Amino acid sequence: MAESNRYDVAIIGGGPAGYVGAIRASQLGLSACVIEKDKPGGVCLNMGCIPSKALIHEAESFMGLEHLESLGVKVDLSSFDYSKVYAKSRKAANTLSKGVNFLLKKNKVDLIVGTGRLSAPNRIMVDDDKSIEARQILVATGSRPVELKPFPFDGTYVLSSDGALMLKALPSSLIILGGGVIGCEFAHIMNAFGVKVTIVEMLDRILPMEDADASEVLRRAFKKRGVDMHTGTRAISMAKTDAGVALTVEKNGTQSALTAEKMLVVVGRRPNTENLGLEELGIFLDKGFIRVGDFHETNVKGVYAAGDVTASPLLAHVASKEAEIAVEAMAGLNPQPVVAPDEIPSAVYTDPQVASFGLTEAKAEETGIPYKTAAFPYRGAGKSVAIEKPEGIVKIVFDPETHEILGAQVAGTEATEIIHELLLAKTAELLPEDIANMIHAHPTISESVMEAARAAEGWAIHA
Repeated sequence: MAESNRYDVAIIGGGPAGYVGAIRASQLGLSACVIEKDKPGGVCLNMGCIPSKALIHEAESFMGLEHLESLGVKVDLSSFDYSKVYAKSRKAANTLSKGVNFLLKKNKVDLIVGTGRLSAPNRIMVDDDKSIEARQILVATGSRPVELKPFPFDGTYVLSSDGALMLKALPSSLIILGGGVIGCEFAHIMNAFGVKVTIVEMLDRILPMEDADASEVLRRAFKKRGVDMHTGTRAISMAKTDAGVALTVEKNGTQSALTAEKMLVVVGRRPNTENLGLEELGIFLDKGFIRVGDFHETNVKGVYAAGDVTASPLLAHVASKEAEIAVEAMAGLNPQPVVAPDEIPSAVYTDPQVASFGLTEAKAEETGIPYKTAAFPYRGAGKSVAIEKPEGIVKIVFDPETHEILGAQVAGTEATEIIHELLLAKTAELLPEDIANMIHAHPTISESVMEAARAAEGWAIHA
């Protein structure tokens, strides 16, 4: 620990905002510490992004057995043990958490284990027995799953996303309340391993925040795989039974019952801003989120906030970028203020994947922004057919006059990777014609991006 427990920057929370902000501070010549009550890496590395993607990887390997059987390979699943899948996911999380610890040490950032609370604009009390002084403080304490009063988490019948990640044995059936990103990813995992999955979504489609055509690609895939989807459906009440849970739902005024061994509730996340001393310092909160300015400063001089505790998209990559902006401002640099909302990529790790950024058709219609769209189906690209992944679409939303890229949506295999070509084009102020005229290797999935760009210019070849 630095002498006299004094630092240039002290950060509460060791997640994607906290540890990245601390390392960036050190790179800029500032002494820094991270105060974390659990393992470094936060929810993302320990209970979110990383272990869930490890489960998804194993689920997709499991799905690949069906393909092997189509080639005449006999597969004996009698000894399959899901606890080994769980163990692999924890190994991935632990490995990366240790990696973060190494990076903090490498960059001479002190890791202080404990619970931090602001006692002054330049002071943090850790577990009420240790005082940390800092010229500037960054609050990066993340978020937790929203718990609904009618469906409280009990870890046995009603699970949070954390609880679902910690399962060591598969349920025979699972109701997922919430058809957003997290709900669909868990539906993908559980269905792949043979669990009977039922999704209940209050809005009119799964992935309601994504482009309608993109979410339709996933809906068709889920239907083909046997996932039961109840959209436009409201959960009313729940009862525990000998067999698990019985959920009463309502659609168009008619009630019915759904049953399963367990229920997973994934309807959003809540910022961890309680018991941090924020109100006592007069820091402005809005529905629990910390209100920040262009460089993520609060209304109290010297105190900043980044990540899920602010009202920006609850995404790890957004949290990291926000922390970099905050720390660069602390160091007296002039960083680009705020993360541009239309340049934030969204990624859904299902099969097929869904990825996007910027405007959708629906959003453009709602806001009255003039737009045109161009789309290209995956099945028009030779690679997608060759690897038996023909379902998908690349869509570009662009200005009808200037052809400026306003947004893009991709649904299909490797969508979360190839979305970045379109995002790079937007951030570099390139136009669809620039993508259309760039030679793409053949055969690749990325040719679908090229063809969608050519469609925007009116000359798609393989459409």
